[in-house]
Amino acid sequence: MTRTKFRRTATVAVTSAVFAALGATTAVAEPVSDTTADPAPVRAALDRTVAAGAPGAFAVVHDRDDADRDLRVAVGKSNLSGTPMKTHRRFRAGSNTKMFTSVLVLRLAEQGRIDLDRPLRDYLPADTLPADWDMTGRQVLQHRSGIFDHTNDLLEQPGEETTSAFEQRIRNTVYRPAELVALSVKHGKQFTPGSRYSYSNTNYVLLGMAVEHITGTSYAQALRTQIIEPLGLRKTSYVVPRKTIAGTHVTGYLTNDDRTKPLLDSTEQNGSWVGSAGAVISSASDLDTFLSALLAGDAGGLVSDASVQQMTTALPTPTAKVSYGLGLREITLSCGKVYGHGGIVQGYQTQSFATRDGRRTVVAVANASNNSGVTQALTNTLEPAFCGTKPPAAAKFKHSHAPVPASVPVTDDTRF
Repeated sequence: MTRTKFRRTATVAVTSAVFAALGATTAVAEPVSDTTADPAPVRAALDRTVAAGAPGAFAVVHDRDDADRDLRVAVGKSNLSGTPMKTHRRFRAGSNTKMFTSVLVLRLAEQGRIDLDRPLRDYLPADTLPADWDMTGRQVLQHRSGIFDHTNDLLEQPGEETTSAFEQRIRNTVYRPAELVALSVKHGKQFTPGSRYSYSNTNYVLLGMAVEHITGTSYAQALRTQIIEPLGLRKTSYVVPRKTIAGTHVTGYLTNDDRTKPLLDSTEQNGSWVGSAGAVISSASDLDTFLSALLAGDAGGLVSDASVQQMTTALPTPTAKVSYGLGLREITLSCGKVYGHGGIVQGYQTQSFATRDGRRTVVAVANASNNSGVTQALTNTLEPAFCGTKPPAAAKFKHSHAPVPASVPVTDDTRF
């Protein structure tokens, strides 16, 4: 597959309950290319992430036009034994998985093997969805399908995870994708497909099932042969139903529902309950490579320019300054728009975003979940990491700095 090269832009990942706090700002189409990530507010945001309850956190900024603008900041601990946090370690990427699943589906669409504007049930095993459920593949990709999120049943409530539900139904239980869909279907359609936005992990479980049904291979094999191996992603894997993370990794901690109790080590867990919606394991460097390849066409391009255009054509969500395309979230910062996804899965939070041209990426990670303070603080790394400071216009100002934008709280309406 050939594709022309895009200029690169930076990618940002975001999490939910806090974006409503965004003030009105005037945004340009894309972040300006001459900004430099400001290390002081990035580090301050990471320090606040640790103060809020995460053992550690880190942020990696990669600028492909100027290595001097790269930034790697790690604070706190990778585990409660005292190992310092390091930016090269693997972690559970949560809903960043949705970007990978979307690419697999768009590749099938380019091959004429799926029509995104036909009912998705046509590309699923018989009886997966009721005969009168006519939501299209595109609506499912956009979270405008009206399909109930099965994770609300497994977790007992909408919102963050609970330690009791995690131990009872998540850590060790192996679910088949069809079982998860059945949990959702029993709730019926939530609204007329296409009429509004409502985030549902079941949408991307269904898309993973469609990938398997159409290709005749497992989701893990499709991911490996079509994305991981071509891009040389050495630290990305999908190992469901195995519970362990191979190699050097960050230890993840689930904040206890009873805050007087210690953090719960949730590193080892079965990812089958979110599967193709949230079970990928990765690293900052691999997410950087993936986003750049997607948006800028590295390694020949994962999908065509036309497909990327569809993925980045985002519709509004109920959260101010957050829109959603086909597996990509669009967030408006003070300096422009960035594209990517966020992920929260027991013990881990990740924000991975890039500029539209893929030239700059930002990946921020913390090793605690079930804590909105951690979510807010980690998300606050995005504004200074992308918008940062502009270099002075003339040499005589080389020791001065342009005003640093205030940290902008952003959130994403997904748990995983």
